[in-house]
Amino acid sequence: MNQACYIVLALLTFTAFAEDIPKNYRPVATQLIQTATNSAFGFKRLETLCDTFGPRFTGTKNLEDAIDWCMAEMKKDGFKNVHGEKVKVPRWVRGKESATLLSPRQRALPMMGLGGSIGTPKGGIIAEVLVVASFDDLKKRAAEAKGKMVLFNLPFTSYRETVIVRRLGAIEAAKVGAVASLIRSVGPFSMQSPHTGNMAYDDKVKKIPHAALSLEDAEMLARMQARGEKIRIQLKMEAHMLPDGFSRNVIADIPGSEHPEQIVIVSGHIDSWDVGQGAMDDGGGCLAAWEAARLMMKLGLKPRRTIRVVLWTNEENGIRGAKEYARRHAAELKNHVLAIESDSGVFNPTGYGFLGSVKGMETIQAIGKLLDSIKAGEIKKGCRGADVLKLIVGGVPAMHLEVDREKYFWYHHTDADTIDKLNPAEFNRCVASMAVMAYVVADLPKPLAR
Repeated sequence: MNQACYIVLALLTFTAFAEDIPKNYRPVATQLIQTATNSAFGFKRLETLCDTFGPRFTGTKNLEDAIDWCMAEMKKDGFKNVHGEKVKVPRWVRGKESATLLSPRQRALPMMGLGGSIGTPKGGIIAEVLVVASFDDLKKRAAEAKGKMVLFNLPFTSYRETVIVRRLGAIEAAKVGAVASLIRSVGPFSMQSPHTGNMAYDDKVKKIPHAALSLEDAEMLARMQARGEKIRIQLKMEAHMLPDGFSRNVIADIPGSEHPEQIVIVSGHIDSWDVGQGAMDDGGGCLAAWEAARLMMKLGLKPRRTIRVVLWTNEENGIRGAKEYARRHAAELKNHVLAIESDSGVFNPTGYGFLGSVKGMETIQAIGKLLDSIKAGEIKKGCRGADVLKLIVGGVPAMHLEVDREKYFWYHHTDADTIDKLNPAEFNRCVASMAVMAYVVADLPKPLAR
């Protein structure tokens, strides 16, 4: 038999294997889905996390207390190898902050400093405002920007396209001599609720304060400018950096019955911004991953490989938790079969994004058929999971849970990211989806193809 024949035979054999997955795992998948969708336990635990600890920003006692609570609860659940892995993390402090419209009329403007921004001088900054629609618009009006605050009034199209003004706005504004940078919050909806998020500086460009205004006020200021009115704002920010501190990734295992050294990760990030409750971003993702694994134990399921719950620290302003995990476990990543992340809110699940081999994709698509009953079986190429993507350096296939994100960016990084925005039934379907996917991958006769 020639080489081509061997290749064809191998492909046919693998395809047959993939096609058998829905038939072989239908009973256990049905059991997991029914148990998850009829449970109130996980969502009640999420309520406790959000209400007890509130926002869990990197470097705060809230975060570390929440981590302690998670580990104590995981031990009660019966997980093995429960521990925290130390991570060196940045510490940014918001402090008091305000923005006041001085002319053409006086008004306190809801605002939120952007993560990593410097503060203003003690008395604040008073300056005229130049409203621009984009970086290109700023370049065209560069001569007008010197000594002013630049406001980027960029309407939301998608997060990927719009977030650039948050990330780079202070750099571009400083290049043309602006004294401060403001942005229209990165989101499609607002009730005078500005959004925070991380930003960047360039060491070659002067650092200036950087903050977000609400959608409503950004539009109002644009209208004022269009009428030829002179806009002046006083900006006060106490924001500053402290020396790096330490946080922890949370680790909890269900040891594999045959190949405990082979690991399937289910995960979310336990840190949040310093506002709201971090319910969607990403307490819900953490609890969905945790609850998915807990239900396996409750049902007495013992997959061939280890299921590892990871609650990442410092996703929001550094992703240092995932980077440290990849460094610390570098020698073991060859035995990490798959890393799954939930970090898009726990709304109705629709499927997954998968980054891995063609054969791996075929297997994941076959497992996805087990989720058709909850309409969560669509598998797309690519992965948006910021934390699990740090593991691909070790060749680990990565996945993110895909959900209906219509309202995610309404509340993302705002004071409104609170538990009341979430629906227990939708959360439970996320749990069911992660439980089925993780269990089947962990129990397959052969590891997921890389």
